[in-house]
Amino acid sequence: MPEVDFATYISNLGFPIAITLYLLIRFEKKISDLSEAINALKNEIQKNVKK
Repeated sequence: MPEVDFATYISNLGFPIAITLYLLIRFEKKISDLSEAINALKNEIQKNVKK
């Protein structure tokens, strides 16, 4: 019965997939914020070096 095997895979993998997607979405925001902070720091360093 392939339908039973497919349903079992979905039930077994659904939770880990949901957690993975949640963490990826959450980390994406934090990585974006970190990237912006690094760029701002780079710009400040460049301004101070030119002085």
